[in-house]
Amino acid sequence: MRIARFSIDGNVAFGAVEDTPQGLVLDIIKGIPYADFELSGTKVPLSKVRLLPPVLPNKVVAIGRNYAEHAKELGNAIFDDQGRPEAPVAFFKPTTSVIGSGDAIEYPSFSEELHHEAELAVVIGRMCREVPRERVKDVIFGYTCANDITARDVQQREKQWARAKGFDTSCPLGPWVETDLDPTDLTIQATVNGEQRQLGRTSDMIRSIEDLVVHITEAMTLLPGDVILTGTPAGVGPLNPGDEVAVTIEGIGTLTNKVIKRG
Repeated sequence: MRIARFSIDGNVAFGAVEDTPQGLVLDIIKGIPYADFELSGTKVPLSKVRLLPPVLPNKVVAIGRNYAEHAKELGNAIFDDQGRPEAPVAFFKPTTSVIGSGDAIEYPSFSEELHHEAELAVVIGRMCREVPRERVKDVIFGYTCANDITARDVQQREKQWARAKGFDTSCPLGPWVETDLDPTDLTIQATVNGEQRQLGRTSDMIRSIEDLVVHITEAMTLLPGDVILTGTPAGVGPLNPGDEVAVTIEGIGTLTNKVIKRG
């Protein structure tokens, strides 16, 4: 099931996305999607609503250097001297960085090199801590598209990535959450102004989704609606004001945002 969060006539709601001969419609959900819910039967055309970020996470936990070719293109080592993968690089993106499909990415004034990073995002469905590998699927609500927008020049000159990856509008998510999906081998790609920049498969991840959930929940509690960004394949590159960047993941859909100059 595809579940979207949207606004219409000043009201915010969740709805199940359905294909009809007339186009996509939203069947409004009674309650919240993380618990048992019912479909109301009240349907609105997708074209009549504004899509919002599909979730409002308490936190976004992002993983860096989880695709070998991407790490290589930036000159980062991901294996130790014995060929074993290094521990995942984890960082946070604040809730104020989250925007939805169709929202604008604001080019920050403190950067001169903004990059796109197409990623599969994992949405958590229940409060969890110290999750054993065999229970990981039980705590996942679904999956969505993400773009880990990065001020690359700032990332390279500052020891912490908080400003480089946590500025306002740096975490587009959407267009909706797909709850029925096998994420192990999906095509993931990014285009800028219709030109393909990134193309990879989730099967190329160094650390699996199970690995990442186990690793993260060893340290912290995840709450319903929290998001894990699972890393980006090779091909990251620059964005400029006026560009339209789209992230497409097989089985989910396309997340599209335009870049504008802040202010």
